[in-house]
Amino acid sequence: MPALLVASFAPDAVDRPVLADLIGGTAEIVYLADLDDAGRVDALRRADVLLASNTARELRPGEAPLLAHAKLIQLLPAGIDFIPIGELPAGVKVASNAGAYAQPMAEHAVAMVLAAAKRLLVEHAALARGDFNQRGLNRELAGGVCGVFGFGAIGVHTARLLRAFGMRIHAINRRGASDEATDWIGMPDRLDELLAVADVLVISSPLTRATERLIGARELARMKPDAILVNLARGEIIDEAVLFAHLQAHPGFTACIDAWWIEPVRHGRFAMDYPFLDLPNVIGSPHNSASVASTRSAGLRVAAENCRRALRGETPRNLIGPDDRYL
Repeated sequence: MPALLVASFAPDAVDRPVLADLIGGTAEIVYLADLDDAGRVDALRRADVLLASNTARELRPGEAPLLAHAKLIQLLPAGIDFIPIGELPAGVKVASNAGAYAQPMAEHAVAMVLAAAKRLLVEHAALARGDFNQRGLNRELAGGVCGVFGFGAIGVHTARLLRAFGMRIHAINRRGASDEATDWIGMPDRLDELLAVADVLVISSPLTRATERLIGARELARMKPDAILVNLARGEIIDEAVLFAHLQAHPGFTACIDAWWIEPVRHGRFAMDYPFLDLPNVIGSPHNSASVASTRSAGLRVAAENCRRALRGETPRNLIGPDDRYL
């Protein structure tokens, strides 16, 4: 019997040919959306690989245990903290899609950094009031330090772009080492050193029990008063109340927020406990840093290639370890 890949997400017209192209010669492909109740049970029991967007929404009650003999559960999102990994069979490997959307997210980060450094939104608003602040100073990135907390694919791509502006790269990841060139790199226990020197701090780390509320009052106090903080990851990594108070107390400090604390995809709604968007030193975007036309197909290709590795008996990439299982 041929190997079987089961896709639990609802496919669109582009998804099917992409999967057929990458998986067709390796395994049979079945979509749960095409099956009746009995067919779903049979497919999940026989699945070698499950390709899912969010198992909590796509699997019915009692279906997750049917995957006990699968080689891999591959998730389409890069950030998987909102997916209840603990409800999946304990012995089955689970992989995120880390890095699949790194390039557009890095571009978004740089756009936010430039908007903050060059005061684009502030001066646009001033012009609208009739104020022509030609002699008001903006900032040069060249010669400054870009600190990256979470030096995976997103952090690496962002660092490459900001290095082109003449910034030095200081980074933190769990290994304290990287094949990517840096001017300094350390492990998370050296966060204080990174914070103290960063002119720009990019947060691109997964949300885990170790990173939740990692950036609080003590950490923000260690940063330069005119630093630019960019959060592409998860709002919960930063203490929301503390960040708001810090922005009020330090008008030269800028927060570029793409990832919020309460968001529609993860929580069913968007909400803020504090009026961040009323502050002139905040630049916000609706967690759309990865939302480009090619996102879906590019992410599906990366995930499918990892599925193919598992189907061929190779070790999949981006496996989720115990420390990564937020839920």
